[in-house]
Amino acid sequence: MLAAVQETKLLFCLETALTPNLSTAAPSLRVARSRPVTLRCLLLTLLFLQVVGLRRTWDLRGYTGQALARLSGRHRAYGYRHTERFLAELATVEANVPLTEALARWTASLWKLEPQEQETPTSVFYVDGHRKPVYADALIPRGLIGRTGKVLGCRALVVLHDQECHPLLVTTHRGDQHLTIGLPAIFAHYEQAAGMARSKRIVVDREGMAAEFLAALANEGQTVVTVLRTDQYTGVESFRQVGEFVPLQTNRQGQVIREVALARFGLPLPNHPGQELEVRVALIRDWRRLVPKAPSSEENDRPLRWDQNPDGTHEYWLDEGWQATPLSAQPTEPKLIPIVTTATEADAAELVHTYTRRWPAQENAIRDWLIPLGIDTNHGYAKTVVANSEVTKKREALQKRLENVQRWTDGARKRMHNASKLYRKRCQQTKERADMLYRVLNEHQMEMEQQGVEHWLRHKTIKEEKAGADAEIEEYQQRQWKAYHTSNKEFAKCEKYCREQRELLRALEDLE
Repeated sequence: MLAAVQETKLLFCLETALTPNLSTAAPSLRVARSRPVTLRCLLLTLLFLQVVGLRRTWDLRGYTGQALARLSGRHRAYGYRHTERFLAELATVEANVPLTEALARWTASLWKLEPQEQETPTSVFYVDGHRKPVYADALIPRGLIGRTGKVLGCRALVVLHDQECHPLLVTTHRGDQHLTIGLPAIFAHYEQAAGMARSKRIVVDREGMAAEFLAALANEGQTVVTVLRTDQYTGVESFRQVGEFVPLQTNRQGQVIREVALARFGLPLPNHPGQELEVRVALIRDWRRLVPKAPSSEENDRPLRWDQNPDGTHEYWLDEGWQATPLSAQPTEPKLIPIVTTATEADAAELVHTYTRRWPAQENAIRDWLIPLGIDTNHGYAKTVVANSEVTKKREALQKRLENVQRWTDGARKRMHNASKLYRKRCQQTKERADMLYRVLNEHQMEMEQQGVEHWLRHKTIKEEKAGADAEIEEYQQRQWKAYHTSNKEFAKCEKYCREQRELLRALEDLE
């Protein structure tokens, strides 16, 4: 590796880039007074940290080996404090800009275009962004960490590769910077350093899917290839002039697993109301990845109940012997992957090949340098069958929830039946008690009439006795309605738990 550094003149490029800044640096800085040999040893120390298994300068505190010393041309390797001071002083003299330009010039000279590639009018470049979480005492700009889905303080990296998977340039920015800002900046650095003036074909992921951004690049004569976001379309009907789908990829049995068609799509320009950016689209239908189909307007008007089967039968979930069955699977359709380009004309298959090459050309390259940095972990890399831990975790959680819901269903159904029996019993008791009280009241009224009691006195007595009877009947009715509400409450619980059982069984089947 030391020979490769010398052969490719990487060390010479870095030393040359630092010379102007160090010559004008303040004399109080130690790096300004360093000899060229010292500067070279420090640069070699930083370049070969990964070779000896050190991920950051902090790890130098416990390093006692001799490999790094031999690689850097010293008897003993530099320690943590010396190396960290060197980096801090480089930041003080603003050496980041010349080092970035030097790196761009070095990669441009290292991977020169072949003669046959120079005849090609358009070069393909792949751009992607990555955010590295940074834990600091001070507040720093935050961004979404794609690997974990968390918003943390971080630094944003913009990575540039060529069509042969060679890393050309990496720039570091604020953690809250969007890729649409970092992309023009990294190309400006590389064009200036490499003297590149040809038209370019830029391939970027959906983070670069902004209509005004694409329109600006198209006006500069650059062609962009990216993919639509899922909130920008609903289905094939969202596209215009959709051609015939033709086979794109088949499996070993000869079955078509991917097909593609050419179409057009209009991207509304937010800053120019009423105007659209016309783009060409390669519509991929992936039959290996089925997604739920959007319900039609007729299905939305008359949706099936949860206890209703597609054949019209119903689940008798009130029966004690009822066994839950999975909910009917929702209709699915192949996943739609719309790859768009700002070019006026395009070939669907070639457009798909250009974009999908981004995964081996860039995503795998980013993964390769994430692994030694300890930023990411990959399972099954050696083609060994590895259980999907996330699926196993979900399955265990669903199974545990299903067992709990089944137990709760039995309890709710039992309490519902008991409350229903109690309600009917109390209805009968209320009716019998009311009949008896009114019968006694009528008999007393007839006795007073036979005894010749005056009308006003008879009316007053009957009224008082009726009020007492009604109060007693009201108590019986309160007990009756209490049982009724308890029965309804347990009925709702039982229905909820039965429905959840079917949903959980469907979720378990979908995990298979």
